[in-house]
Amino acid sequence: MKIYAVRLTEGMDLKVEIERIAKERQIKAGVILSSVGCVSKARFRVADGINIKEIKENLEILSLNGTISPKGVHIHISCSDSEGISFGGHLAEGNIINTTCELVIGILENYKFDRGMDLNTGYEELIIEKKSGIIDIK
Repeated sequence: MKIYAVRLTEGMDLKVEIERIAKERQIKAGVILSSVGCVSKARFRVADGINIKEIKENLEILSLNGTISPKGVHIHISCSDSEGISFGGHLAEGNIINTTCELVIGILENYKFDRGMDLNTGYEELIIEKKSGIIDIK
């Protein structure tokens, strides 16, 4: 595994920056290993799979995890407010870095991630390919 670490700064959009990095670095299979920082605005899709929640206040990033493929990212975020109340969901564009975000991405050299329609879920789901062939994790 290769590691790519970067510090994002004030005003950057978290999702846009991850997608930019993935394209620039030509990441075929990546995972978010660590993310520590804060946002001044958070946007995430909630568990109903439809609605976007937007919170315009300073929030701590508690966790960021997910996969990166040439066909897109699937990342979840959780944040907490000034009272320590946490919430999160599917990362959307519009998570604006407040002061900093220390982001570490793992690049899985022996894998290729793709996305394809899964008729059971109705979503573009992850397809995992290992250099020795496709593997199925169930």
